[in-house]
Amino acid sequence: MSDTLSDLTTLRVGGPAGRLVPATTRELLVDTVREEWADGEHPLVLGGGSNTLAADDGFDGTVVQILTRGIERLESEPGRVRLRVEAGESWDGLVAYAVENGWSGVEALSGIPGSCGAAPIQNIGAYGQELESVLVSIDLLDRDLDELVTVPAADLGLGYRTSVLKRHGGSVPERDGVVVALELELSDDEGLSAPIAYPQLASALGVELGARLPIADVRATVLDLRASKGMVLDDADTDTWSAGSFFTNPIVSESFARSLPSDAPRWPLEDGQDGAVVIPLGEWDGSIPRPSLEHAARVKLSAAWLIERAGIRRGFRLPGSRAAISSKHTLALTNTGGATADEIAALARFVQARVASEFGVVLQPEPVFVGLSL
Repeated sequence: MSDTLSDLTTLRVGGPAGRLVPATTRELLVDTVREEWADGEHPLVLGGGSNTLAADDGFDGTVVQILTRGIERLESEPGRVRLRVEAGESWDGLVAYAVENGWSGVEALSGIPGSCGAAPIQNIGAYGQELESVLVSIDLLDRDLDELVTVPAADLGLGYRTSVLKRHGGSVPERDGVVVALELELSDDEGLSAPIAYPQLASALGVELGARLPIADVRATVLDLRASKGMVLDDADTDTWSAGSFFTNPIVSESFARSLPSDAPRWPLEDGQDGAVVIPLGEWDGSIPRPSLEHAARVKLSAAWLIERAGIRRGFRLPGSRAAISSKHTLALTNTGGATADEIAALARFVQARVASEFGVVLQPEPVFVGLSL
């Protein structure tokens, strides 16, 4: 097994690990992490590596790769299905398993790369579904408590691509720990999907919003949509050598949204969600503070639209760089072959600067940075 982070992440960049531990059992995972903590170390914990940008110098410490497996069906009420899933299970593998059994609730999350343990950290979501709607609890190895505890989903601060477990731009999370397993509750409704809640998916399926279809049909359509955007991993397609969407869609106040061009896509949201950082034009110093409730939100914008309207097109790359904007989707920063982490970061900074200069919005990155920052 390679101990180079470029071989362990979907962006395919990053230098060597000081030590690599493939944690194939829950006991090995827990024991290894606790031993590192006892020595005052903070190991790098990786699942599928699909949301990580690692420095070219690598990580001079222990990398724990979570490879645990297991899906257990628990007792549940009629029409409901409870599952306990080990953190190392493939997320899309879990979705495929649910769809094969006719259980709904995650079918719109098909094709998302990475492991199940990473899913609650940023509350993964796509096409009108979010993990939050089916997550019951997690088994968390809590660093402060130094023990394995069960944490209800309601205590995770789940929001748009965030939770109390997430490191925002390399910052320390509100609750530090390692996800060991998830408990989910799905629906068993004669093979029908959850109501279709996303216009693009409804259009692709040829139905109205709220319609319910065979789950397998929804999964197939979602996979086709993601593949058309280069968002389904493919070793032969460098457009998929990415971390998926590199930036989150900004959430801003309604009044600020009204200052944007009338054709800027926007979606009203409930109060209380974290907002984007909005700055007066010309005053950005390049730093990105952590999202805060001080920026109370009303409207979600399209990061892809902002990037494109700032003059950055699909396929764009800086001169001499091997990092590029995907030719299929403006939100994905890709490794076209042999790119370095510094090249990926330089392109991300350029995109941030262009959007900040044009619209006064600082785009927030999704990936976890290891050994570098924007």
